[in-house]
Amino acid sequence: MIPVPGFEGRRVAVFGLGRSGITAARALQAGGALPILWDDGVSGRMQAEAEGFTVEDLTTADWSGFAALVLSPGAPLTHPRPHWTVDKARAAGVEVIGDIELFARAISALPEDERPKVVAITGTNGKSTTTALIGWVLKQAGLTVHVGGNIGIGVLALPKPTPDAAYVIEVSSYQLDLTTSFAPDVAILTNISPDHLDRHGGMEGYVAAKRRLFQSQPVGSLALVGVDEGWGEAIARDLATFQKRDVTAVSTRDHGPPVMEDAKSVLWTHDRTLFEVAKSMRLETWPSEDCPLVDLTPARSLPGRHNAQNAAFAYAAARALGVGYEQAAAGLMSFPGLAHRMETVGHIGPVRFVNDSKATNADAARQALTSYPSVFWIAGGVPKAGGIDDLADLFPRVARAYLIGQAAEAFGATLGKTPHEIVGTIEAAVAAAARDAAAAGGDQVVLLSPACASFDQYPDFEARGEAFRAAVMALGAEGGAA
Repeated sequence: MIPVPGFEGRRVAVFGLGRSGITAARALQAGGALPILWDDGVSGRMQAEAEGFTVEDLTTADWSGFAALVLSPGAPLTHPRPHWTVDKARAAGVEVIGDIELFARAISALPEDERPKVVAITGTNGKSTTTALIGWVLKQAGLTVHVGGNIGIGVLALPKPTPDAAYVIEVSSYQLDLTTSFAPDVAILTNISPDHLDRHGGMEGYVAAKRRLFQSQPVGSLALVGVDEGWGEAIARDLATFQKRDVTAVSTRDHGPPVMEDAKSVLWTHDRTLFEVAKSMRLETWPSEDCPLVDLTPARSLPGRHNAQNAAFAYAAARALGVGYEQAAAGLMSFPGLAHRMETVGHIGPVRFVNDSKATNADAARQALTSYPSVFWIAGGVPKAGGIDDLADLFPRVARAYLIGQAAEAFGATLGKTPHEIVGTIEAAVAAAARDAAAAGGDQVVLLSPACASFDQYPDFEARGEAFRAAVMALGAEGGAA
């Protein structure tokens, strides 16, 4: 646990007693604060009482006595309307913060020579893979590494800071909305596409939340920004041109990266290779002794161009923390991958079954579909705005689609003449896709990449992915990659 100083002897309201909330309460208490906890659910309050915390109804509390409100990222800060605790806090002049901000204050309270390094990752897609990949590469290089945040362990539940440690933190837009002084040594924005617009009041608010990752970075820190879409490119240009920040642009464009005049360097991913290019270098010199090349072909857990981009972020972050070129490249090659993200869960003869349940929107599904020339595609669930309309250019890659959940009929209409059938459940989809893939002969891929949330049939994407895995195993598949 990371004790949070700065609130010694003062009452701090904590609302929302899920993973981040209860961990924040423990960290505040360890730092000398008097956390006052509340949750709309009885079970959360019971857990807090069982741990000996003070549980007080915040609807009737005296808010003038609170030093801060630590808000769960699941509770809305601004949209569709502020949570009632936010209204009460603002009326009383109480600051509203989250667990990432508490982490930031705990780190900044340390003497400068005792502070660990912090790498923070956000983005619409790819942030979990990038976070895990960076953690893996740093660990393989012998560093003391703690990985958490929006992935795995809550950030304040990670081990206490030591000067030799590196924290690799995944940060969501909800968490960033609740930060004011978070200052990572390396800040990474993988990409931006429309998502969570109801919580941010539209695209402008969502982009602004992502951009907050860079707002407090100190001089000498590094900003790594994906620039393959307009929102990311605009952020990179603003940071480099107007704020004179050290920015490394990351691109997968075939024609090479946009060489931003004030960018420190560019990482270009193309044809499964990485190029690191200094600001002054001309494109015609690639590759050369001065811009190392990493061939990702042997990296079986990083298929597709989107994973090449993830690898570029990991490579650059590792190099920034002092990892040598050869160690960084070796770490990329040995990465085992993450569950539910382009994960090969089994094969039946030449038919491979790929679990990409984490693809909860069309942009994420695009990354998977572009990774294979032909797929038997399982899609559906609770659709996001726009459905799969933006994937029409990839429909020629779909040998046949198997549609599940609430989106089935709408997706079928969008697919039009692309072969498809409405099957309803993952179990039925796996059985039908396996049959058709085997009949097609040769190497085939059955891909679960739903382009939808899971909540109509499953509590989360993990449960959906496990259902896919179980259905594949029930057919007698052998586990792992072929």
